Amino acid sequence: MKNTDYRMLQRQLKSLLEGETHWLANLANTSALLFSELEDLNWVGFYLVEGPELVLGPFQGKTACVRIPLGKGVCGTAAKRREAIVVPNVHDFPGHIACDAASQSEVVLPLITPGDVLEGVLDMDSPLLARFDDDDARELKVIVDILMSSCRWPSSF
Repeated sequence: MKNTDYRMLQRQLKSLLEGETHWLANLANTSALLFSELEDLNWVGFYLVEGPELVLGPFQGKTACVRIPLGKGVCGTAAKRREAIVVPNVHDFPGHIACDAASQSEVVLPLITPGDVLEGVLDMDSPLLARFDDDDARELKVIVDILMSSCRWPSSF
């Protein structure tokens, strides 16, 4: 059952991040954990806000697009709206940015600090159509919340 897997993943992430507050180390370990533990993924990573765009951060998978304007593609749209976006078929998303032609579906969640600062997004791609649904987005939001509560971001220095 998917929820059982996510609950285990949430416990693993809490344990992995316990006592560590460095945002870069935590993003790197989170992307590695998600990529190794979840099935049917071809890319997991983070894009970080830098001015009017998102810049590639820690990730697992093939090389990726480095810069994405806010409001463009799935990642830029999720960042601008500050809400999760589930895309069952990326080819149906207007303005989709194809970094890897193998990606068929995607889920993107914003990274928002407790002080309401948008730091970036978590982006996950799959070579399968409809790999992600609203249940995934809800459970991944818990993952993002664990991550965000564990990080001390440069904007908070």
